[in-house]
Amino acid sequence: MEGAETFIVPLRGVKDDLRGRLLCYKQDWTGGFTAGFRILAPTTYIFFASAIPVISFGEQLERNTDGFITAVQTLASTALCGIIHSIIGGQPLLILGVAEPTVLMYTFMYNFAKHRPDLGSKLFLPWTAWVCVWSAVLLILLAILGACSIINRFTRLAGELFGLLIAVLFLQQAIKGLVDEFRVPERESPNLTEYQPCWRFANGMFALVLSFGLLLTALKSRTARSWRYGAGSIRGLIADYGVPLMVLMWTAVSYTPSHSIPDGVPRRLFSPNPWSPGAYENWTVIKDMTSVPVVYIIGAFIPATMVAVLYYFDHSVASQLAQQSEFNLRKPSSYHYDLLLLGFMVMICGLLGIPPSNGVIPQSPMHTKSLATLKHQLMRSRLVATARRCMNENGSLGQVYGRMQEAYQHMQTPLHYQQPSASNKVSDAHKHIYICIF
Repeated sequence: MEGAETFIVPLRGVKDDLRGRLLCYKQDWTGGFTAGFRILAPTTYIFFASAIPVISFGEQLERNTDGFITAVQTLASTALCGIIHSIIGGQPLLILGVAEPTVLMYTFMYNFAKHRPDLGSKLFLPWTAWVCVWSAVLLILLAILGACSIINRFTRLAGELFGLLIAVLFLQQAIKGLVDEFRVPERESPNLTEYQPCWRFANGMFALVLSFGLLLTALKSRTARSWRYGAGSIRGLIADYGVPLMVLMWTAVSYTPSHSIPDGVPRRLFSPNPWSPGAYENWTVIKDMTSVPVVYIIGAFIPATMVAVLYYFDHSVASQLAQQSEFNLRKPSSYHYDLLLLGFMVMICGLLGIPPSNGVIPQSPMHTKSLATLKHQLMRSRLVATARRCMNENGSLGQVYGRMQEAYQHMQTPLHYQQPSASNKVSDAHKHIYICIF
């Protein structure tokens, strides 16, 4: 009954989200600085985990849209929306980026537009701008009407199934990309040296080595703390920065072929200069929006509905998975306000001629997990240091537990609406860490 009331009262959910957000906004920024240099580990990890798929999706869009959208646009969208959301967003744990469903929708819209004589590929970006405007209006209406109140009724299974769908799409594109490394790219001459059968085979095999080498070494580096060899500090460094280091290492490996190898082996992503002559068309599509026929402006509402529903579900599920119960988060959610902000960001991206960004899976739960690991490490170090200090002062066992409890409570987020932890759970946690010291 409460969920139904929230749905019919305009702006109630947005106001509640803003009220809860303002209570912890300052602590979010100060907490990041007080964490010290160790915050760089999850930061670099999620940066590479977000940038690599976005670059891949940009390359896919470049093929599917005949170069109208490239990796420059996908990276610009991810950066713009990410900065806006990090500053004024309601759920900072949420990671935004251009997702695979967006790539599929833009591919469908381009194939539709280029076969229409009165629309064509030249008006593709202005028409998608109208699609984004309609989508933004629908998302803003959903946020105002409190449609996100039903998110809490989604079971964990529904979210995991949607995450499985995204994983399948990732796997599909990865396999397709590896297969394409053995083929001649579209709009390229097969008579070039690098596209001869022998060099195509060499390029494909080298792509397999680079792909699986990066995958296996990156996964192995994440488990470095459990290795039985090496100093603890070295293992911790590899576990924290292993993924970006492996990306840099395998990128360097790709440059190892000698000068006798054609320049096109291995193939590299071409990234045009966004400030070069002729590149301004992607950023000034707003002036061409009036050239779109009225029937297509009205008809843009149909794909906009699909985009709005997709973003509503994808954004909300990503936020929900980033706030799973096992993470034991204490700060409030912000589904309504984040959806409202997403609507404005979709409109901005559409008017700039770049694909919109939304909450992505699996980067969002990966981000929370990496920060939860950091919080666990900081808390364990703090409790161990407190216990050792008290034992050096010849304190009793009760004094050790008392000091550790004070340190534990001090490490928690100081918000007045938090529910205090049960004393027995705190004691059990302290006893466990106390035993680990010895």
